[in-house]
Amino acid sequence: MQKEIMSNTLKILCADMVQKANSGHPGAPMGLSDIAVVLSHHLHLNPQDSSWLNRDRLVFSGGHCSALVYSLLHLWGFDVSLEDLKQFRQLGSKTPGHPEFGHTHGVEITTGPLGQGVANAVGFAMASKYAQRILGENVISHFVYCLCGDGDLEEGISYEACSLAGHHQLSNLILIYDSNKITIEGGTEIALSENIARRFEAQGFDVFECDGHNFDSIDLAIKSAKESCKPALIIAHTVIGKNAVGVEGSHKTHGAPLGAEVVAASKEFMGFEKDQAFVIAQEVKSAFEASIAKGMSECEKWKKSLSQEVQSKIAELQNPDFSQVQYPAFKQGDKVATRVSNGEILNAIARSYSGLVGGSADLGPSNNTLLKNEGDFPKGRNLHFGVREHAMGAICNGIANYGLFLPYCATFFVFSDYMAPSVRVASIMKTQVMYVWTHDSIGVGEDGATHQPIEQLSHFRAMPNLLVFRPADANENIACMQVALEMKAPSAFVLSRQNLEVLSPVSKDQVQKGAYVILESENPDVILLATGSEVNLALKGAEMLKNQGKSVRVVSMPCMELFSQQDQAYQDSILSNRNKTIAIEASRGMEWYRYAKVVIGMDSFGASGKGDDLFVFFKISVEEIVKKAQEI
Repeated sequence: MQKEIMSNTLKILCADMVQKANSGHPGAPMGLSDIAVVLSHHLHLNPQDSSWLNRDRLVFSGGHCSALVYSLLHLWGFDVSLEDLKQFRQLGSKTPGHPEFGHTHGVEITTGPLGQGVANAVGFAMASKYAQRILGENVISHFVYCLCGDGDLEEGISYEACSLAGHHQLSNLILIYDSNKITIEGGTEIALSENIARRFEAQGFDVFECDGHNFDSIDLAIKSAKESCKPALIIAHTVIGKNAVGVEGSHKTHGAPLGAEVVAASKEFMGFEKDQAFVIAQEVKSAFEASIAKGMSECEKWKKSLSQEVQSKIAELQNPDFSQVQYPAFKQGDKVATRVSNGEILNAIARSYSGLVGGSADLGPSNNTLLKNEGDFPKGRNLHFGVREHAMGAICNGIANYGLFLPYCATFFVFSDYMAPSVRVASIMKTQVMYVWTHDSIGVGEDGATHQPIEQLSHFRAMPNLLVFRPADANENIACMQVALEMKAPSAFVLSRQNLEVLSPVSKDQVQKGAYVILESENPDVILLATGSEVNLALKGAEMLKNQGKSVRVVSMPCMELFSQQDQAYQDSILSNRNKTIAIEASRGMEWYRYAKVVIGMDSFGASGKGDDLFVFFKISVEEIVKKAQEI
C-alpha cells in the first residue's frame, strides 16, 4: 500500500505541475510513476554528495518526463524545493521544460531531442566500464539506468548506440522501455510494427518484460536485469496517463495539461482532496528519502574504502595538468596537413594525461586519431565507434559528464551534420568534448561535392558556447589545442586533408584572442583575413600586392568565437577598417561580412577534381585576392 501511495503522490504532483504551468507533458510521468517508485529502492544515490563517483546514473531519455524527474529529485532530497515544482516551466526556475545538466541539482545530463539520452546512457556505461578497469571493480560497481519510450527507440541514434552497447556487452546498462503504445499522433501502430524484443536480442541485449503497474513484476525485472551479463532492456507495459480519469490511455495526455476537471476527478479517484494542489504527506516524503538512504550509507563506506593510490588516480583524472604536455616540434617551411599534426598533438596529450579517450567513426587512419600503444576499449583508450556519427557525439557527451575523462571524437567535416544535435546539447551544457573534423573544404578533391563541406563552418560558428578552431598550420594547431584544453566548453578542430606549409610558431595568448596579425603593416591599404589553408594563400597574395606597391596586413582568425569576445579596442587593432578588409575562406562564409567588405569563398557546392585545381576553378586563389584588392 505504501508504494501505491508513493506512486499516486507522484502522479498528482506531475499533474499539478503541468496544470499550474498550463504547459507540459503529464501522460508519460503518470504512466511511469509506478516504475519510478520501485526504481527508487534500487538506486544508489546521495543527494548530499551528488557527484559521488560510484553513484548509479539515471537518465530520462524522454525529456518530456521532466515533471517526474523534478518530483523525484524533490522527494529524494536534492536541492529542488516544493516551490521549485510550483515554478515548473517558468522563466528563471530550476525546473525548465526539459531537464538541463548544471541547472537542476541531480540532473545527470541534458536530454530533450529523442534518442539522445539512450546514447548518453551508453556513454555513461562505457566510461564506467573503462573506469572499472583502471580503478578496480571494488571502486566502480554502479549501474546506468535509462528510461526511454517509443520515440527514443524510433530515432536512429538509439539503434546506433545500442548496437555498440551490445557489441561491448555493457552489462552495467539497463534500459527501461516505457511501452505505452502511444505517440503524439495516436497509437504506435500507425508508424511502428517491429518486434522490439527481437531487435534488442539481435543487438546482444538480454530482454525482460514486466507489467509496468505491478510493483512485484517491476522489481523482479530490475533484479533480473542487474544479474545479467549483457546490457538489458526491460519492456515495461504501461498505460499513458495512468489514473487520469476519462483520458487514461489517450494520446491527448501526452503534451497538454489534463484540465482542471480531469485533475480534480483523478485526485478523488486516488484518494486525494480534489481542491488541494502540491500536497505531499510527510510519511510519503520520508518513504522516498528512506528508499535511497542506502545510497548515502554506501557512499560513506565507499569513501573510507579508497586506498591512497586510488584517490590519487581519481584526483589526477579529474584535475589534469596540461602544462606538462610535451608538444611535437614542427619545422617552419615543411608541409604538414593539420589532420596529421593534430594526431601528433593528441598523442602528446595522451602521454601526459591518462584521461584522454576517444576515437573515430571508422575513419581513424584518415582522421589521424589513433592513440599509439594505448589499446582498444574496453581495455584501452581507443574507442572504435563504427560508422555511427549520430551516436558517437551523444556517447561522448555521456563520457564527458561521467566526471573522469576528456573525450574526443572524429569524422569527416561534411558528416558533422550527423552529429549536430549532440554537439548542440554539449554546447548547451558547456560540456568539454573535442570534435576532430577533417577533410575541411574543397581541398578534399576528387570525392566531389558530397564530401566537400561548404556550409558547415557557418552552422557551427552560429552555435553558442562552441569554439570552432580552423588552424592555419601545425604550429597554430598546437596553440589552438592549448587554448581548448583550458576552456570548459566543447571545441571543434576543423582540419585539412592537404598538406599546409608550416609557418612560424604562434603563442597560446595570440590564439586565445581568436585572431592576430601574422603579417603586419601599420597603415594597410588592404587587410587580408583568413583561416586554415587560406592563410597561406593570403600571405602569398600579400607578397604579390607588396610588389605592386600596396601595404597589406594579413590576419589569421583561427577562432571567430574567441575574437568576438574581445573588447572593441582589440578588435579594432586587428581589423581597423572593414571597408579595406577581404576575408578568404573555402566555405559559404556569410558570417564574414561582419568583419569584411569583400568575401572570397564558395557560392556553390564543390566538384570532383584535384584539390589544387578546384581552388583555382572556384577562384579561391592568389590571383583573385590580388584582383579584389585592386578593386578596394
